[in-house]
Amino acid sequence: MPVILYILLLASIFSCNSGDSLHETGDTSTFPKSKIEKNSGLLLPEGFTATIIADHIGHARHLAIAPNGNIYIKLLTPKDGNGIIFLQKTETENVYVTKGFGNYGGTGIAIKDGYLYASSDEAVYRYALNKDFEVVNPAKPEKIITGLESRNQHSSKSITLDDSGHIYVNIGAYSNACQEDDRMKGSKGLNPCPILERAGGIWQFKVNQLNQSYQQGIRYATGLRNVVGLDWNHHLNKLFVMQHGRDQLHDLFPQIFTEKQSAELPAECLYTITPGVDCGWPYMYYDGVNHKKMLSPEYGGDGQKEGGKSAIDPTASYPAHMAPNGLLFYTGNQFPEKYLQGAFIAFHGSWNRAPLPQKGFLVAFQPFKGEKAMPAWEIFADHFAGEKEVKNSNDALHRPCGLAQGQDGSLYVSDDVQGTIYKITYANK
Repeated sequence: MPVILYILLLASIFSCNSGDSLHETGDTSTFPKSKIEKNSGLLLPEGFTATIIADHIGHARHLAIAPNGNIYIKLLTPKDGNGIIFLQKTETENVYVTKGFGNYGGTGIAIKDGYLYASSDEAVYRYALNKDFEVVNPAKPEKIITGLESRNQHSSKSITLDDSGHIYVNIGAYSNACQEDDRMKGSKGLNPCPILERAGGIWQFKVNQLNQSYQQGIRYATGLRNVVGLDWNHHLNKLFVMQHGRDQLHDLFPQIFTEKQSAELPAECLYTITPGVDCGWPYMYYDGVNHKKMLSPEYGGDGQKEGGKSAIDPTASYPAHMAPNGLLFYTGNQFPEKYLQGAFIAFHGSWNRAPLPQKGFLVAFQPFKGEKAMPAWEIFADHFAGEKEVKNSNDALHRPCGLAQGQDGSLYVSDDVQGTIYKITYANK
């Protein structure tokens, strides 16, 4: 049975300032050592424990864990001039020295082959790391990708890296459904959709080439409205992504869709990505109730017509509007065997199911068998939003966003409301 884990609040943090070096040995009085273990409020399977290791650090999006336990966190917007928070591991369990650097906001962050990679909404940077996985020159990152489309809608640039020298970047569509007039009732869809030339998909770039732009990149996948959670599965050697499904079916086409249908359609989808695939946006959406690809109303759909014949089928689907912002394939040996090679998904939570209650605000687990997602996914960590029913997403206490795995197999979860970082561990009792 799940149990609610209560952990005593012992301390709080902190202040974040930037510096010229993250491995200097001078005064660190502005970055106090901190240990926070408070009532996480999370509902977890039996045997699991959630510890809060940082709090109030800013709008924490994705995070990356170095082999020695150092943690890098990307902030949506800079706090005290810092867009990246560095939690430096100490010899004491769950105690870190906190520092900050990088004067730009964003979402994506990753560690690979001696570099820290981080994204703004228009570019991707990299920082060399020393042997202790500390950034050598935080004030002077190298810019490896520049000039990416960003128009204040679906602008976050999530990233992941493969084992062959490539980095994959989500470039979200700056639209809901590629209408002539975006989010206007009854407006028709543009056909072909011009947004797909520079957005609405995943682009592949080289990791060791500076100042790349669209000309040097490859459109690896198209027809993806927006992907915040993505991960390179090193076991299968393939890219997997979580798409945010479209909004407002009832608002835009009330003669076709009821409010209830609009709250339950379309599904959020997990896709297995191979070079050149089309996932169908904006011409279709996926009905997760009837398990069909449906023609979008902007392109002549009536809620009954199927569509997307040239689009691939999703690997798995989930309830509508839950906003999957993090994806992680588990490769550790700390958790029970059932979790190995399965996927954790951080659902940020919906905003557009009214008058029905909002959904999400949880971390789910999707079992896999080989390349196949098993039908029964499950809630792994819940009650991020609090125990009360959420009518408005602004009332959620926490909203999970990023996921990362520690060297010891622990699972880390970031929250971009209060800036809380959770560490989830398992002890077989």
